[in-house]
Amino acid sequence: MRRALLRAAVTLALAAGAASAQAPADSVAHPEWSRRAVMYEVNVRQYTPEGTFAALQTHLPRLRSLGVDILWLMPVQPIGVLHRKGSLGSYYAIRDYSAINPEHGTEADFRAFVSAAHVQGMKVILDWVPNHTAHDHEWITSNPGFYERRADGTVLNARDNEGRETDWTDVAELNYSNAAMRRAMLGEMKWWLQSMGIDGFRVDVAGGVPMDFWTTAGRELRQVRPDVFLLAESEDPRMHSVFNMTYGWELHHLLHEVVQGKKGTSALDGYFARQDSAFGRGAYRMYFTSNHDENSWKGTEFERMGANHLPAFVLSATVQQSMPLLYTGQEASLGKRLRFFEKDTVDWSGPSLAPFYRSVFDLKHRNGALANGPWGGPQTRLRTSGGERVFAFTRTRGSNTVVVAVNFGDTPVRARYRSLARPGSYTDWFSRARTALGTSGTIEIPAHGYRVLVR
Repeated sequence: MRRALLRAAVTLALAAGAASAQAPADSVAHPEWSRRAVMYEVNVRQYTPEGTFAALQTHLPRLRSLGVDILWLMPVQPIGVLHRKGSLGSYYAIRDYSAINPEHGTEADFRAFVSAAHVQGMKVILDWVPNHTAHDHEWITSNPGFYERRADGTVLNARDNEGRETDWTDVAELNYSNAAMRRAMLGEMKWWLQSMGIDGFRVDVAGGVPMDFWTTAGRELRQVRPDVFLLAESEDPRMHSVFNMTYGWELHHLLHEVVQGKKGTSALDGYFARQDSAFGRGAYRMYFTSNHDENSWKGTEFERMGANHLPAFVLSATVQQSMPLLYTGQEASLGKRLRFFEKDTVDWSGPSLAPFYRSVFDLKHRNGALANGPWGGPQTRLRTSGGERVFAFTRTRGSNTVVVAVNFGDTPVRARYRSLARPGSYTDWFSRARTALGTSGTIEIPAHGYRVLVR
């Protein structure tokens, strides 16, 4: 949801929590189809001029050819009118959990879209908003005890991850001390699995809901569908006892500081060391350079990362445990902040980056060292010269090895490296040129560039 003013504080709190929380001994079992998957976030309203499932469905072959495995749809339910923001309102102000926003089409249109995605070999997960509803959701009147209230009896605005009431005046905070509300919420989630055929959920502000609810929900949702996929907007390692994947907000914001020169690449070493100690071996982490929050409230990746947006994506997509995310329009160099409460169609005529992203995803699919979670190879830092603008690492799984080197600096570098564990003949994944790497040697990396060498 929109939370630009809160993001920095929340990220710091989550990072501290992740560092101190006890990680589960074993993460939840992952569907086999997720082991080398990549994810794509769909902003349905803005994707086409029509903003419908039928129009979006025509893009499915293109998305599959891009290498997308999982489609994450932003919420598709009816949007509240009472206290609405803007003329169309926020996706995250839901008026009815088990209905379709008529702007997008009908239930039949949605089922047809999901079926067509499945035919293309893609899974569909729905953005779920469990913390709050619109002020004109029927529960407000039929079940007033479902909501948190102020001392004067009025309904509370939504809270943030730290429990503070926000200025999200279009949504009302749900009361998880109410057992009937919990049952109703879980019933709504089951309805989408049973009646609409989706494959899972991305859960908005998952950390704002008590963990014992998610423990119950995970168990019951998997009774409905054993291979359901669950993504939590959270960085708490404990979430992995229920959820398949959590957000990598800390790395995302750290990368901003690194690419902008505010911190050196050695700061990344500390981050990855913390991840190793905080998260179980089986955790999937979602890494990205853009999403709906970042694009609308912080700016495009071009605004935030400048010439370093491509090496930042390469790093995000290839590090240990990563399942990379691509946001609506990134493959067409989306150069604007999409308005959140109004119609603002993506301009698909921008310079195509589809070949770049397709190549990254193809590598993810083909090379076992980059598989998700425990199926991928461990990440080992490759020590190089080149200073605090260069970062290099290797990952090996069986006979597969990938060497990744990025340069966030303004000038090309000829970086000297040492202690490469698997010397030999490599192929540059992007140029297809063959190159020999010794135990020690040099790697040339363009300014604001990257090298990905595979064997």
